[in-house]
Amino acid sequence: MMTTVNALSMILLISGSLFFLAGTLGLLRFPDVYTRLHALTKADNLGLGLIVAGLALEAQGWLTAIKLLLIWGLVILASASIAHLIARGALLRGIKIWKE
Repeated sequence: MMTTVNALSMILLISGSLFFLAGTLGLLRFPDVYTRLHALTKADNLGLGLIVAGLALEAQGWLTAIKLLLIWGLVILASASIAHLIARGALLRGIKIWKE
């Protein structure tokens, strides 16, 4: 029998997966490195946040939920730093911003 917590967890996990899918589509479809980075960092961070929230609801204890939230925070910091480095490297190499 599915409880309310299980249903909410499943909704969060599916929503997070859809955001990961949207980020992947942005990577494949957007025209330049800057918009691709934006799609990946925003969609993947939100997707991971939803997945972490869904997993935290199913966690056996508070310590596990706190560890999951800590992992999410570290991934947010890392992805922002890496995206900045990639964008700066592209800018220094002279890669132009896409214009119609």
